[in-house]
Amino acid sequence: MAGRGLFVVFEGGEGAGKSTQVQQLATRLQDQGRDVVVTREPGGVPTAEAIRSLLLDTRSAGLDPRAEALLFAAARAEHVARLIRPAMSRGAVVICDRYTDSSVAYQGLGRGLGVRRIAELSAWATDGLLPDATVVLDVDPSLGLVRAGRGQTPLDRMESEPAQFHDQVRRAFLDRADADPDRYLVIDAAGGRRQIAAQIGDYIDSLLMRHEQNNG
Repeated sequence: MAGRGLFVVFEGGEGAGKSTQVQQLATRLQDQGRDVVVTREPGGVPTAEAIRSLLLDTRSAGLDPRAEALLFAAARAEHVARLIRPAMSRGAVVICDRYTDSSVAYQGLGRGLGVRRIAELSAWATDGLLPDATVVLDVDPSLGLVRAGRGQTPLDRMESEPAQFHDQVRRAFLDRADADPDRYLVIDAAGGRRQIAAQIGDYIDSLLMRHEQNNG
């Protein structure tokens, strides 16, 4: 495991409920007296937040896919260097809403840039930092996009993509989880929020127990 802390990532398509479950887990761990850092991608630090605004702005429609991938990588590099690694070095549990799998899903498969190429770019940007656990909240895009507000305004640039794009993104997340089941927890995000939160919380509690035993 990376550093002395723990790195937990939430992934999933639009409207999967990641933000809700991130906060639920953070509250649970804080109630245990743990040092918890909640962050997101792109974002988390000022430079990365500025890049986020550019990437999600509908006025950036038509952005070249390679430029998009590089901007995500740049934001991630700054995020890892300035926030994630320092927090982990002091022993914090870092909970991040999206990370490298989102780039693999959205740019690698959704934009057609190649899963391997984007995975390699992300590994370079993060200097190889992988999550200790990735929770994939799986939801059918037809439901997720309704939750995210499709049919209403405003939508961000990613939410506005066609249904086929979101189907590819979902498939990419599930493929990543299938390839490394020891590091992923896939949950049906159509279930009840409390039930989902309890399942995630129990999983992370078990992971923390093993982590502390191994680093005790």
